[in-house]
Amino acid sequence: MVHEAILPLRTRKSATLLGSGQIAAQGEAITEHQVTVAIVDSQLSPVQQRNLEKEWGCKVIDRTGLILDIFGERATTREGSLQVELAHLEYQRSRLVRSWTHLERQRGGFGFLGGPGETQIEADRRLIGDRIVRLKRELEQVRRTRGLHRDARKRTPFPTVALVGYTNAGKSTLFNAMTGAAVMARDQLFATLDPTMRALVLPSGRRAILSDTVGFISELPTELVAAFRATLEEVSEADIILHVRDAAHPDSMAQRADVEQVLRGLVSDGTLDEAWESRTIEVLNKADLLGGIEAVPLRARDSNSIIAVSALTGEGLDRLALAIDQRLAAAMEEVSYALAPEDGARIAWLYQHGEVTRREDGEDTIHLNVRLLPADRARFEHR
Repeated sequence: MVHEAILPLRTRKSATLLGSGQIAAQGEAITEHQVTVAIVDSQLSPVQQRNLEKEWGCKVIDRTGLILDIFGERATTREGSLQVELAHLEYQRSRLVRSWTHLERQRGGFGFLGGPGETQIEADRRLIGDRIVRLKRELEQVRRTRGLHRDARKRTPFPTVALVGYTNAGKSTLFNAMTGAAVMARDQLFATLDPTMRALVLPSGRRAILSDTVGFISELPTELVAAFRATLEEVSEADIILHVRDAAHPDSMAQRADVEQVLRGLVSDGTLDEAWESRTIEVLNKADLLGGIEAVPLRARDSNSIIAVSALTGEGLDRLALAIDQRLAAAMEEVSYALAPEDGARIAWLYQHGEVTRREDGEDTIHLNVRLLPADRARFEHR
């Protein structure tokens, strides 16, 4: 059976979070409804978690523990499993005293060593620490490998577009609708844990790479932000960021603030640059639940930085693709180069990476006017 309760907190008790009256009342309800697991929508310290378990006589999970359990069920790839396991171990390391009290007795040392042995908790904490070190080493290798992949993509003519947003905002459905892919898209939290990339053809014929990333949530546990750093780095390298929002959700604005808070946190630790907002387009998804894109507030339709769409019906996707195309074109710079006719490799590079708007072939020199993204211009001139 399920029992739910909203408990107002005047003060947060350091030992139990809740007041004694609230604990007693919920204890009676837990016994009456035969509850075996109590989930507290807040972060609990190890002491608070242990004390609530003693009072209620059942397993207690806080917000972070629940999110980690959901992530554990969703992880399917090697990278996702590593990230989830690292977050779990970081979380569990400080809570061994709660879960492993039956192992508190010391083990005797070997006869020839003498003295007390290592307690079981100390041994398990040491083993967890060793495992964390190994996981971080493996994830660092993942980060380096992903960095090499990004470097390889930089050598191609395709800019990147990253989807970010609150969990269950419809990012994967939008990803499938825009690229024709078949990424798993379900009405559930954290259906996507690993970034997926597909080619996106824009109205001008220009191609881009669209990346689907992990969803955010309010009060995202710090363990998860750290563990999924390799995934979030995809956002930092994107030429355009699509912030996908659930326009029909009653707390859509609060979810927007939560996502932006996470992104600003990535700025503070150097993962994301400070100019991310200037290359962000807000996508108000699930307009079909409001009656169509015309039912979405007017301000969502009169700006190329806020677009209303329905990934389910396809309404508004053409305007979103056009906005991406225009944003990429606006970021391009027109430059002129004079190259020797025999310099075919550099000429081909310009055609591949930019838009040649003018060409004049002379006997000894070829003059080209080319529109290039700033990063591509820097790479060409460095060559």
